[in-house]
Amino acid sequence: MGYLYALAAALLFGMNGSVTKVIVEAGITPAQLTFWRVASVTVIAGAILLVTNRRAFRITARQLAVMAALGIFGVALLQWTYAVAVSLLPVGIALLLEYLAVLAVAVIARVVFKERVKPRIWAAIALVLIGLAVVAQIGQSTLNVVGVLFALAAAATLTVYFVVGERQVGATSPLAVGFWSMGFAAVFWGVLSGWWDVDPALLGSTVSLDGNLDGVSVPLAIPLLWNAVLGSFAPFLLSLLALKHLTATAAGITASSEVLFAFGVAWLWLGETLTVVQLLGVALVTVGIVLAQTARAGKVLDADLATGTLAAEKLF
Repeated sequence: MGYLYALAAALLFGMNGSVTKVIVEAGITPAQLTFWRVASVTVIAGAILLVTNRRAFRITARQLAVMAALGIFGVALLQWTYAVAVSLLPVGIALLLEYLAVLAVAVIARVVFKERVKPRIWAAIALVLIGLAVVAQIGQSTLNVVGVLFALAAAATLTVYFVVGERQVGATSPLAVGFWSMGFAAVFWGVLSGWWDVDPALLGSTVSLDGNLDGVSVPLAIPLLWNAVLGSFAPFLLSLLALKHLTATAAGITASSEVLFAFGVAWLWLGETLTVVQLLGVALVTVGIVLAQTARAGKVLDADLATGTLAAEKLF
């Protein structure tokens, strides 16, 4: 079930990259869209918990601090940096750079948590770096530099999401983790996003779906609702459910398939294509990611799962 949850989350996240690009190009800023996403998840998760598990609203001060760190550094900044990256880069390449996070997870497992990591981790890192250089066509400088920097920042925040999230879902329910972490992210972006500057007339306007669907126009409310429910709440909950059943290692292997889904959707929908050489680079990165994740052999200690605090204390 853990693998099914992770795969379903990857599919929805991969599809949402193209939806995000349509919304941002319609005039919603990445920060405003991020606030919409995290606020929507908070409201949906809170409503479900209110009916099914009110005890989830009672947590300790230490858990609250960890949830705040996860919400700001692993959710709020992740969604913003990713939204900016896909507005400046092809969706698939933005995700490819973001998933450098899975390499970072393996390194943190070895250096911070002293888990046994097999030597092939270094071969994996080499494959990923070479593959990224091929995809990015570094010699031709075809990629937006600012977009690349934001994608790398998304990789850093995704690392926090995987490492801290793995511990937190062992201490409480995935839905509760989603509510608290998204709630802190919503407060963060509620202050900084400038959501009040959105023109109400824009929300009632129609937008083109771009790319191969350029002739199709829909009310902006439709991609916004998709982004909130199927692009945010559902995949976030599924990814947390996956971490409930799997380690960050196994979840990371499956989550990396989001890159492939995103490339496929962006090709069919937005007409974003890669050359044969770039596809070879994608293959190298994919192999490197899987190799890196299988190199992480250690298990998270039961005591860490019970307290849900070790990761945050070492990272923050």
